[in-house]
Amino acid sequence: MRGTVPIPDTMTVIAIGRPGGPEVLRAETRPVPKPGRGEVLIRIAAAGLNGADLSQREGRYPVPPGASDLLGLEASGTIVALGEDAAGWTLGDEVCVLLNGGGYAEYCVAPAAHCLPVPRGLSLVEAAALPEVVMTVWLNVFEIGRLAPGEVLLVHGGSSGIGTTTIQLARALGSRVLATAGSAEKCRRCAGLGAERAINYRDEDFVAAANEVTGGAGVDVILDMVGGGYLQRNLAALAPQGRLVMIAFKAGIRIEVDFSPIQAKQLTITGSRLRPRPAAEKARLAAAVRKAVWPLLESGTIRPVIDSTVPLREAARAHERMQASLHVGKILLTTF
Repeated sequence: MRGTVPIPDTMTVIAIGRPGGPEVLRAETRPVPKPGRGEVLIRIAAAGLNGADLSQREGRYPVPPGASDLLGLEASGTIVALGEDAAGWTLGDEVCVLLNGGGYAEYCVAPAAHCLPVPRGLSLVEAAALPEVVMTVWLNVFEIGRLAPGEVLLVHGGSSGIGTTTIQLARALGSRVLATAGSAEKCRRCAGLGAERAINYRDEDFVAAANEVTGGAGVDVILDMVGGGYLQRNLAALAPQGRLVMIAFKAGIRIEVDFSPIQAKQLTITGSRLRPRPAAEKARLAAAVRKAVWPLLESGTIRPVIDSTVPLREAARAHERMQASLHVGKILLTTF
Protein backbone atom coordinates (compact mmCIF):
# COMPACT_ATOMS: atom_id res chain seq x y z
CA MET A 1 0.00 0.00 0.00
CA ARG A 2 1.29 3.46 -0.95
CA GLY A 3 0.28 6.51 1.08
CA THR A 4 1.60 9.38 3.16
CA VAL A 5 -1.64 10.87 4.53
CA PRO A 6 -2.23 10.11 8.24
CA ILE A 7 -4.97 7.50 8.46
CA PRO A 8 -6.65 6.50 11.73
CA ASP A 9 -6.92 2.88 12.79
CA THR A 10 -10.68 3.02 13.30
CA MET A 11 -13.69 4.76 11.80
CA THR A 12 -17.39 5.29 12.42
CA VAL A 13 -19.78 3.26 10.28
CA ILE A 14 -23.54 2.81 10.19
CA ALA A 15 -24.42 -0.88 10.49
CA ILE A 16 -27.68 -2.83 10.40
CA GLY A 17 -28.40 -4.29 13.84
CA ARG A 18 -31.10 -6.59 12.49
CA PRO A 19 -33.50 -6.48 9.54
CA GLY A 20 -36.21 -3.90 10.09
CA GLY A 21 -37.14 -0.24 9.87
CA PRO A 22 -34.87 2.79 9.98
CA GLU A 23 -34.46 2.37 13.73
CA VAL A 24 -32.23 -0.70 13.25
CA LEU A 25 -29.43 1.46 11.82
CA ARG A 26 -26.73 2.06 14.42
CA ALA A 27 -23.29 3.65 14.65
CA GLU A 28 -20.37 1.29 15.21
CA THR A 29 -16.60 1.58 15.33
CA ARG A 30 -14.69 -0.61 12.90
CA PRO A 31 -11.12 -0.81 11.56
CA VAL A 32 -10.32 1.38 8.58
CA PRO A 33 -10.00 -0.98 5.59
CA LYS A 34 -6.76 -1.32 3.63
CA PRO A 35 -6.70 -1.16 -0.16
CA GLY A 36 -5.68 -4.31 -2.00
CA ARG A 37 -4.16 -4.65 -5.43
CA GLY A 38 -5.82 -2.29 -7.89
CA GLU A 39 -7.77 -0.55 -5.11
CA VAL A 40 -7.78 2.89 -3.49
CA LEU A 41 -8.70 3.99 0.03
CA ILE A 42 -11.10 6.95 0.07
CA ARG A 43 -11.85 9.29 2.96
CA ILE A 44 -15.57 9.70 2.38
CA ALA A 45 -17.17 13.12 2.21
CA ALA A 46 -20.69 11.97 1.34
CA ALA A 47 -22.63 8.86 0.36
CA GLY A 48 -25.82 8.64 -1.67
CA LEU A 49 -28.98 6.85 -0.55
CA ASN A 50 -30.56 4.39 -2.98
CA GLY A 51 -33.67 2.24 -2.93
CA ALA A 52 -31.49 -0.85 -2.61
CA ASP A 53 -30.31 0.46 0.78
CA LEU A 54 -33.85 0.32 2.13
CA SER A 55 -34.37 -3.18 0.71
CA GLN A 56 -31.13 -4.43 2.25
CA ARG A 57 -31.97 -2.87 5.60
CA GLU A 58 -35.32 -4.67 5.55
CA GLY A 59 -33.66 -8.00 4.74
CA ARG A 60 -35.02 -8.17 1.17
CA TYR A 61 -31.73 -7.65 -0.70
CA PRO A 62 -29.05 -10.25 0.10
CA VAL A 63 -25.48 -8.95 0.11
CA PRO A 64 -23.50 -10.34 -2.86
CA PRO A 65 -20.65 -12.71 -1.93
CA GLY A 66 -17.55 -10.81 -0.91
CA ALA A 67 -19.31 -7.43 -0.61
CA SER A 68 -19.31 -5.26 2.50
CA ASP A 69 -22.24 -5.79 4.84
CA LEU A 70 -22.51 -2.00 5.16
CA LEU A 71 -24.99 -0.02 3.12
CA GLY A 72 -23.91 2.52 0.55
CA LEU A 73 -23.47 1.93 -3.19
CA GLU A 74 -21.98 5.30 -4.11
CA ALA A 75 -19.83 7.88 -2.39
CA SER A 76 -17.48 10.78 -2.92
CA GLY A 77 -14.27 11.66 -1.18
CA THR A 78 -10.51 12.04 -1.29
CA ILE A 79 -8.02 9.28 -2.12
CA VAL A 80 -5.71 8.85 0.89
CA ALA A 81 -3.94 5.58 0.05
CA LEU A 82 -3.20 3.53 -3.05
CA GLY A 83 -2.93 -0.23 -3.33
CA GLU A 84 -0.42 -1.82 -5.66
CA ASP A 85 -1.24 -1.30 -9.33
CA ALA A 86 -3.96 1.26 -8.55
CA ALA A 87 -3.44 3.08 -11.82
CA GLY A 88 -4.85 6.42 -12.87
CA TRP A 89 -5.02 8.20 -9.53
CA THR A 90 -2.75 10.01 -7.08
CA LEU A 91 -3.02 10.82 -3.40
CA GLY A 92 -5.34 13.77 -2.80
CA ASP A 93 -7.47 13.23 -5.89
CA GLU A 94 -11.14 13.99 -5.31
CA VAL A 95 -13.36 11.28 -6.76
CA CYS A 96 -16.80 9.78 -6.73
CA VAL A 97 -17.08 6.03 -6.83
CA LEU A 98 -19.42 3.13 -7.50
CA LEU A 99 -19.33 0.75 -4.54
CA ASN A 100 -20.45 -2.79 -3.88
CA GLY A 101 -21.39 -1.67 -0.36
CA GLY A 102 -19.54 0.20 2.37
CA GLY A 103 -20.50 3.81 1.69
CA TYR A 104 -22.11 4.41 5.11
CA ALA A 105 -18.72 4.97 6.68
CA GLU A 106 -15.89 7.46 7.06
CA TYR A 107 -13.56 5.44 4.78
CA CYS A 108 -14.04 2.86 2.05
CA VAL A 109 -11.93 0.86 -0.39
CA ALA A 110 -12.86 0.52 -4.04
CA PRO A 111 -11.35 -0.59 -7.33
CA ALA A 112 -9.47 2.30 -8.90
CA ALA A 113 -11.29 1.58 -12.18
CA HIS A 114 -14.66 2.26 -10.52
CA CYS A 115 -13.68 5.81 -9.55
CA LEU A 116 -14.57 8.92 -11.51
CA PRO A 117 -13.25 12.47 -11.11
CA VAL A 118 -15.52 15.02 -9.48
CA PRO A 119 -16.96 16.93 -12.46
CA ARG A 120 -15.78 20.51 -12.77
CA GLY A 121 -18.42 22.84 -11.36
CA LEU A 122 -19.77 20.36 -8.82
CA SER A 123 -18.84 20.16 -5.16
CA LEU A 124 -17.32 17.06 -3.62
CA VAL A 125 -20.57 16.42 -1.74
CA GLU A 126 -22.77 16.85 -4.83
CA ALA A 127 -20.66 14.30 -6.69
CA ALA A 128 -21.81 11.58 -4.27
CA ALA A 129 -25.18 11.69 -6.04
CA LEU A 130 -23.73 10.54 -9.36
CA PRO A 131 -22.08 7.10 -9.70
CA GLU A 132 -24.85 4.59 -8.96
CA VAL A 133 -27.56 6.71 -10.53
CA VAL A 134 -25.73 7.75 -13.70
CA MET A 135 -24.42 4.24 -14.39
CA THR A 136 -27.86 2.74 -13.75
CA VAL A 137 -29.53 5.17 -16.14
CA TRP A 138 -26.87 4.79 -18.81
CA LEU A 139 -26.95 1.00 -18.66
CA ASN A 140 -30.72 0.59 -18.60
CA VAL A 141 -32.04 3.45 -20.71
CA PHE A 142 -29.35 3.86 -23.34
CA GLU A 143 -27.58 0.48 -23.59
CA ILE A 144 -30.31 -2.04 -22.74
CA GLY A 145 -33.29 0.17 -23.66
CA ARG A 146 -31.54 1.57 -26.76
CA LEU A 147 -33.27 4.94 -26.42
CA ALA A 148 -32.49 6.98 -29.52
CA PRO A 149 -32.80 10.69 -30.31
CA GLY A 150 -36.36 11.57 -31.27
CA GLU A 151 -37.88 8.62 -29.42
CA VAL A 152 -40.26 8.98 -26.48
CA LEU A 153 -39.30 7.75 -23.02
CA LEU A 154 -41.64 7.24 -20.06
CA VAL A 155 -39.91 7.09 -16.69
CA HIS A 156 -41.82 6.06 -13.59
CA GLY A 157 -40.72 7.64 -10.35
CA GLY A 158 -39.66 10.79 -12.15
CA SER A 159 -38.88 12.70 -8.94
CA SER A 160 -36.48 10.07 -7.58
CA GLY A 161 -32.73 10.22 -7.95
CA ILE A 162 -32.97 7.86 -10.91
CA GLY A 163 -35.91 9.75 -12.36
CA THR A 164 -34.47 13.25 -12.14
CA THR A 165 -31.27 12.04 -13.80
CA THR A 166 -33.13 10.14 -16.50
CA ILE A 167 -35.28 13.13 -17.46
CA GLN A 168 -32.29 15.43 -17.85
CA LEU A 169 -30.03 12.98 -19.64
CA ALA A 170 -32.65 11.76 -22.09
CA ARG A 171 -33.62 15.32 -22.98
CA ALA A 172 -29.97 16.35 -23.35
CA LEU A 173 -29.42 13.49 -25.80
CA GLY A 174 -32.40 14.40 -27.95
CA SER A 175 -35.33 12.31 -26.72
CA ARG A 176 -38.79 13.33 -25.55
CA VAL A 177 -39.60 12.47 -21.93
CA LEU A 178 -42.77 11.73 -19.99
CA ALA A 179 -42.62 11.10 -16.24
CA THR A 180 -44.92 9.92 -13.49
CA ALA A 181 -44.80 11.25 -9.93
CA GLY A 182 -47.02 11.23 -6.87
CA SER A 183 -47.92 14.88 -6.27
CA ALA A 184 -48.52 18.13 -8.09
CA GLU A 185 -45.29 19.57 -6.67
CA LYS A 186 -43.24 16.56 -7.78
CA CYS A 187 -44.80 16.80 -11.24
CA ARG A 188 -43.87 20.48 -11.35
CA ARG A 189 -40.28 19.60 -10.52
CA CYS A 190 -40.20 16.94 -13.24
CA ALA A 191 -41.50 19.41 -15.78
CA GLY A 192 -38.86 21.90 -14.70
CA LEU A 193 -36.17 19.32 -15.45
CA GLY A 194 -37.46 18.83 -18.99
CA ALA A 195 -40.35 16.36 -18.87
CA GLU A 196 -42.73 17.19 -21.71
CA ARG A 197 -45.59 15.79 -19.65
CA ALA A 198 -45.51 15.04 -15.91
CA ILE A 199 -48.31 12.68 -14.90
CA ASN A 200 -49.64 12.55 -11.34
CA TYR A 201 -50.25 8.83 -11.02
CA ARG A 202 -52.64 9.39 -8.11
CA ASP A 203 -55.29 11.02 -10.28
CA GLU A 204 -54.22 10.43 -13.92
CA ASP A 205 -53.96 7.35 -16.12
CA PHE A 206 -50.43 7.30 -17.51
CA VAL A 207 -51.51 5.10 -20.44
CA ALA A 208 -54.09 7.67 -21.54
CA ALA A 209 -51.60 10.50 -21.03
CA ALA A 210 -48.93 8.71 -23.07
CA ASN A 211 -51.37 8.06 -25.90
CA GLU A 212 -52.51 11.68 -25.82
CA VAL A 213 -48.97 13.03 -26.06
CA THR A 214 -47.94 10.62 -28.82
CA GLY A 215 -51.16 10.81 -30.84
CA GLY A 216 -51.95 7.20 -29.97
CA ALA A 217 -48.59 5.87 -31.14
CA GLY A 218 -47.32 4.97 -27.67
CA VAL A 219 -43.90 5.44 -26.08
CA ASP A 220 -40.73 3.77 -27.29
CA VAL A 221 -39.04 3.01 -23.95
CA ILE A 222 -40.30 2.73 -20.37
CA LEU A 223 -38.02 2.71 -17.34
CA ASP A 224 -40.01 1.09 -14.55
CA MET A 225 -39.20 0.92 -10.84
CA VAL A 226 -42.73 -0.03 -9.77
CA GLY A 227 -43.59 -3.45 -11.19
CA GLY A 228 -46.77 -5.08 -9.90
CA GLY A 229 -49.90 -3.79 -11.58
CA TYR A 230 -47.90 -1.39 -13.73
CA LEU A 231 -46.76 -4.24 -15.97
CA GLN A 232 -50.02 -4.65 -17.90
CA ARG A 233 -50.42 -0.90 -18.24
CA ASN A 234 -46.84 -0.52 -19.40
CA LEU A 235 -47.50 -3.00 -22.19
CA ALA A 236 -50.52 -0.95 -23.23
CA ALA A 237 -48.51 2.29 -23.23
CA LEU A 238 -45.67 0.99 -25.41
CA ALA A 239 -45.43 1.63 -29.12
CA PRO A 240 -44.80 -1.23 -31.57
CA GLN A 241 -41.28 -2.58 -31.00
CA GLY A 242 -41.19 -0.71 -27.68
CA ARG A 243 -38.84 -1.68 -24.85
CA LEU A 244 -39.76 -2.06 -21.17
CA VAL A 245 -36.79 -2.04 -18.79
CA MET A 246 -37.57 -3.02 -15.21
CA ILE A 247 -35.11 -2.15 -12.44
CA ALA A 248 -37.23 -2.45 -9.26
CA PHE A 249 -40.55 -3.88 -8.10
CA LYS A 250 -41.90 -1.57 -5.40
CA ALA A 251 -45.50 -2.66 -6.07
CA GLY A 252 -44.73 -6.39 -6.06
CA ILE A 253 -43.15 -9.18 -8.07
CA ARG A 254 -46.16 -11.36 -8.91
CA ILE A 255 -49.20 -10.55 -11.03
CA GLU A 256 -51.45 -12.17 -13.62
CA VAL A 257 -50.61 -10.77 -17.06
CA ASP A 258 -52.11 -10.86 -20.55
CA PHE A 259 -48.99 -11.40 -22.68
CA SER A 260 -50.72 -10.93 -26.04
CA PRO A 261 -49.55 -7.29 -26.48
CA ILE A 262 -45.95 -8.50 -26.39
CA GLN A 263 -46.47 -10.58 -29.51
CA ALA A 264 -48.89 -8.22 -31.20
CA LYS A 265 -46.59 -5.20 -30.85
CA GLN A 266 -43.27 -7.09 -30.92
CA LEU A 267 -42.29 -5.72 -27.51
CA THR A 268 -39.15 -6.37 -25.51
CA ILE A 269 -39.27 -6.78 -21.72
CA THR A 270 -36.00 -6.87 -19.86
CA GLY A 271 -34.43 -5.94 -16.55
CA SER A 272 -31.10 -5.68 -14.82
CA ARG A 273 -29.22 -5.09 -11.60
CA LEU A 274 -25.99 -3.14 -11.45
CA ARG A 275 -24.61 -4.36 -8.11
CA PRO A 276 -24.00 -8.05 -8.98
CA ARG A 277 -22.28 -7.28 -12.29
CA PRO A 278 -18.60 -8.24 -12.60
CA ALA A 279 -15.96 -5.70 -11.64
CA ALA A 280 -14.75 -5.49 -15.24
CA GLU A 281 -18.25 -4.61 -16.46
CA LYS A 282 -18.54 -1.86 -13.86
CA ALA A 283 -15.17 -0.50 -14.96
CA ARG A 284 -16.45 -0.45 -18.55
CA LEU A 285 -19.56 1.43 -17.45
CA ALA A 286 -17.49 3.95 -15.48
CA ALA A 287 -15.44 4.65 -18.59
CA ALA A 288 -18.58 4.91 -20.72
CA VAL A 289 -20.30 7.48 -18.52
CA ARG A 290 -17.09 9.45 -18.10
CA LYS A 291 -16.99 9.82 -21.88
CA ALA A 292 -20.70 10.36 -22.54
CA VAL A 293 -22.12 12.01 -19.43
CA TRP A 294 -19.29 13.86 -17.67
CA PRO A 295 -19.06 16.54 -20.42
CA LEU A 296 -22.79 17.24 -19.94
CA LEU A 297 -22.25 17.64 -16.20
CA GLU A 298 -19.24 19.89 -16.65
CA SER A 299 -21.06 22.10 -19.13
CA GLY A 300 -24.02 22.46 -16.77
CA THR A 301 -26.38 20.82 -19.26
CA ILE A 302 -27.42 18.37 -16.55
CA ARG A 303 -26.94 18.50 -12.78
CA PRO A 304 -27.64 16.16 -9.90
CA VAL A 305 -30.79 17.12 -8.00
CA ILE A 306 -29.98 17.12 -4.28
CA ASP A 307 -32.96 16.81 -1.96
CA SER A 308 -31.09 17.10 1.33
CA THR A 309 -27.91 16.30 3.21
CA VAL A 310 -27.99 14.46 6.54
CA PRO A 311 -25.09 13.69 8.92
CA LEU A 312 -23.89 10.09 8.72
CA ARG A 313 -24.86 9.38 12.33
CA GLU A 314 -28.44 10.39 11.50
CA ALA A 315 -28.81 7.86 8.69
CA ALA A 316 -32.06 6.60 10.21
CA ARG A 317 -33.62 10.03 9.66
CA ALA A 318 -32.52 9.98 6.03
CA HIS A 319 -34.06 6.52 5.57
CA GLU A 320 -37.32 7.72 7.11
CA ARG A 321 -37.50 10.57 4.60
CA MET A 322 -36.78 8.30 1.65
CA GLN A 323 -39.19 5.61 2.81
CA ALA A 324 -41.97 8.18 3.14
CA SER A 325 -41.26 9.38 -0.44
CA LEU A 326 -40.84 12.96 0.76
CA HIS A 327 -37.73 13.55 -1.33
CA VAL A 328 -37.12 14.94 -4.80
CA GLY A 329 -33.75 13.84 -6.14
CA LYS A 330 -30.97 12.45 -3.97
CA ILE A 331 -30.56 12.29 -0.21
CA LEU A 332 -26.91 12.35 0.85
CA LEU A 333 -25.18 11.34 4.07
CA THR A 334 -22.23 13.57 4.96
CA THR A 335 -19.30 12.79 7.25
CA PHE A 336 -18.53 16.37 8.30
